[in-house]
Amino acid sequence: MRPLFSLLIVYFSLSAWAQKSSHLIVGTYTGGGSKGIYVYDFNTANGSTQAVDSIATSNPSFVTFAPGKKFVYAVNEDGKGKGTGMVTAFSFDRKSGKLTQLNQQSSGGDHPCYITVDKTGKWVLVGNYSSGSLSVLPIQKDGSVGVATTTITHSGSSLNKDRQESAHVHATLLSADNKYLFVPDLGMDKVMVYRFNAQTGKLTETPNSVSLQPGSGPRHISFHPGGKWAYLTQEMAGTITAFSYSNGKLRPIQTINMLPADYKGAATVADIHVSPDGKYVYASNRDASNTIAIFRINQQTGKLSLVGHQSTLGRTPRNFNFDPSGNFLLAANQNTNDIEVFKVDHKTGKLTATDKAIAVFNPVCILFE
Repeated sequence: MRPLFSLLIVYFSLSAWAQKSSHLIVGTYTGGGSKGIYVYDFNTANGSTQAVDSIATSNPSFVTFAPGKKFVYAVNEDGKGKGTGMVTAFSFDRKSGKLTQLNQQSSGGDHPCYITVDKTGKWVLVGNYSSGSLSVLPIQKDGSVGVATTTITHSGSSLNKDRQESAHVHATLLSADNKYLFVPDLGMDKVMVYRFNAQTGKLTETPNSVSLQPGSGPRHISFHPGGKWAYLTQEMAGTITAFSYSNGKLRPIQTINMLPADYKGAATVADIHVSPDGKYVYASNRDASNTIAIFRINQQTGKLSLVGHQSTLGRTPRNFNFDPSGNFLLAANQNTNDIEVFKVDHKTGKLTATDKAIAVFNPVCILFE
């Protein structure tokens, strides 16, 4: 009976893991020990991980799922001497966690750094940092990507002649209703707003684009789950701007500093996410700060108040994300080759370090199934 009993324990243990696990996909910069994209099982009960799969591809610095999560799309952040940047399509086996490359297409510019798929699953929208452009690529029936049907190149510059000598698209984020595309442009100090046609994939510029403080460098934007507010990191100013939002229109309501009070270095702000429960905003500071700034959201006004800062226990937290349970925040420390796992206190918004760190070379994007 003992062998049977042991087998039953193993079976129920594996079943419990499966019920509490979600696939974690990590995009990286290659050339420093990384081969491309890595897949893990992440236990949403205790924050532990198990390696599942990896696949070689060049500089997959941003990855995203299509609706249904059977396909994954990654940028290949190359360009200027290496040819144009690329978009790579993969099929994804949700049971095994295995990725299989389908094809690649040009991103329509240099150094693509952000990618999203529209709600219909018919279009990939990608932003090219160095060339200041964005493209729309059709998704074929087999999940592969076609040649871009639309490419828009921004034209403009701003105050900082070293960083803002030309347009630099840093994100392409669709509204929840799939009707508008928001494009923070670090080089122009603007958030461009386009009308998106999900039938044709066409983009039409609206009069709703927003100009930010010269030299601020808008980077990433995140919307409140209730849809009333949006929050934008400004990389070079070290600030977050809060907006009220309705029908493609952003109205600034607050700009707040996100650097620690005793920090004296340059601002290199990166990622931003609203917590799944809509109570807090989290945003990452890189370089010598290497912290996650935590803000409480006023549920009547959408304005922010500082809760505090959490060290990411490493260097250069370019990207971070919440697991599906919302109980853990994972921070990708690009320059210390690790992903730190933090426990989220839903009452205070504060983060507590765990002993569940993941060792991976040059992690720069965290995506959960």
